[in-house]
Amino acid sequence: MIEAPMADADAWVRHFSAQKLPVLRHTRQQLSEAAARMDEAPGREITRIALRDPLLAAQVLRCIQPMAGRRLHHEVASMTGSIMMLGVGPFFRYFLDLPTLEDQLKAAPQALLGAVQVIRRAQRAAHYAHEWALWRKDINVEEVALAALLHDLTEILLYAFAPKLALALRDRQQAEPTPRGVDAQEDVLGLRILAIQDALYRAWNMPAFLRALIDEEQADRPRVKNVMLAVALARRLAHGEQDPALADDLKEIAQLLNLSESALNDRLGLKTATPQAAETRNS
Repeated sequence: MIEAPMADADAWVRHFSAQKLPVLRHTRQQLSEAAARMDEAPGREITRIALRDPLLAAQVLRCIQPMAGRRLHHEVASMTGSIMMLGVGPFFRYFLDLPTLEDQLKAAPQALLGAVQVIRRAQRAAHYAHEWALWRKDINVEEVALAALLHDLTEILLYAFAPKLALALRDRQQAEPTPRGVDAQEDVLGLRILAIQDALYRAWNMPAFLRALIDEEQADRPRVKNVMLAVALARRLAHGEQDPALADDLKEIAQLLNLSESALNDRLGLKTATPQAAETRNS
């Protein structure tokens, strides 16, 4: 386990790349059950499993890109396409016996809890991103959902392989909240998490759309905004509906979806109403 910050993003990438990445125990159980009926396990079922676990989804995309480049001369941009190209049998040979996050962090229960919380947040963000992309009639809904699911991949990897640093970062962010915790990241890790993630995506030949959809410099693009707002909302709601920044996020989401704020709150099932929404309801 890493206990001190690495020299730079490339050093983090080299370390992560040399490790056998874990998956959730529930994921491995689901894969075992699907493998037991391999002849009837459809690709869609395997895709659903992969799209619930960012650690598995990342490993599938990492595995398939070099193969796609050789066969198709372009990248595969979906989990469904990745699994179809790999084939059901080879998929299980690659991914059935991965270690579990729970076993890896058995001696660090607080880090395990932190990692699971980030994964649950990622699942929620992917759900929002998927629903909003459908509503917006996005050209590729799965790309948007995948980008949201994997947005915080590096944070999960930090919990898995540098639990003390991950917990120190979490504690610092909770004690001194700043926009996206950038100051805390630089103090604890020496650099921003997105810098590590960008280097990781490049080293693993991850699809270009993943890099594009988390690029803050392109935040005005509707697809990028869809991902960013889904991630932001999942993060806010992890702290409860009382988060003071929630109202601003909801206003932006309503604009993205061309909905009133009251209609958006109803759609999301939120009890909290923004001032404008509350005024609309009371008028």
